Amino acid sequence: MGLFRAKTEHTTPLDGVDAVLADLDGVVYAGAHAIPRAVESLNLAKRDRAVGYITNNASRSDASVAGHLAELGLEVVPADVVTSPQAAMALLAEQVAPGALVFVVGGEGITTELEKRGYRITRSADDAPEAVVQGFTPEIGWRELAEASFALTAGGADAATPGIPWIATNMDWTIPVARGIAPGNGTLVSAVHTAVGRFPLVAGKPETPIFDEARRRFGAERPLMVGDRLDTDILGARRAGMLSALVLTGIDRAKQVLAAPESSRPDFILADLDGLHASYPVTEQVRGGVTRVGAARVRVAGNRVEIVDDGDDRLDLLRAACAAIWGSGMGIHVLDVPARLYS
Repeated sequence: MGLFRAKTEHTTPLDGVDAVLADLDGVVYAGAHAIPRAVESLNLAKRDRAVGYITNNASRSDASVAGHLAELGLEVVPADVVTSPQAAMALLAEQVAPGALVFVVGGEGITTELEKRGYRITRSADDAPEAVVQGFTPEIGWRELAEASFALTAGGADAATPGIPWIATNMDWTIPVARGIAPGNGTLVSAVHTAVGRFPLVAGKPETPIFDEARRRFGAERPLMVGDRLDTDILGARRAGMLSALVLTGIDRAKQVLAAPESSRPDFILADLDGLHASYPVTEQVRGGVTRVGAARVRVAGNRVEIVDDGDDRLDLLRAACAAIWGSGMGIHVLDVPARLYS
């Protein structure tokens, strides 16, 4: 995976796929509104396969997320939503049994899942909790992070003598909000890490537990993960052995995908979710070291990326440039890349 597959006939990204796993922000919606054609494309995909929604957001329950998606017009029930707190429960079950007292940093997304599984909840380190689960909610402040640190270091635990289990729902460094980009759960986890000197187990993207939960949930043998971030959605899918598609409607755009390291290269690059149903062009190597996608042709000569033919589709030009750059074995930092490939 990670390089476009040469084919003798045109197929769509959905051919042979038994489940579509979609990220939310930047893929399905942006802010309060659905991204154009996202709802129609996902409802169409659901006619022939499972469609699930995978989110690192730990602040909302699956029912809350499903309700929001249904309001946008998606055909969805809570079981279609896989959250990082749900994946965290699988990790927690390996550490402590149901009935254990768990210290929570976070909101209903975590507490709902703990209660479903029979765990008890506390917000005080003085209660001697048996584990800590940490996720994001906007109300988190210094007191909550300090209390988590106290719970994790009770009895003098440190990196050499680790204390109770600590599970983070995800390590997203940032989170998009209405006013811009704000610190995410990874930033808050890092603050606790600085205090306690050890790292948590992580459930969410790009780690594999959330992808494993999705695969089990939908009984998928050949799922396709669709996301807008290379460092979480695509990297995680590749780690989990899944096909992946990057849509250019969210965080990562042409500049980032051109520079993607091998571990984060998608199988498909799509303008939006409509691309799931469109014929995906063949990538061909032709004479002169040229990579061709559609009418677009690109080659790497020395340390120069050369556009031989722009073609008639800017997305095909980007696809050809990615295939040429990725196939060159050279890092993007040593290449001279024409600005119009990423502007």
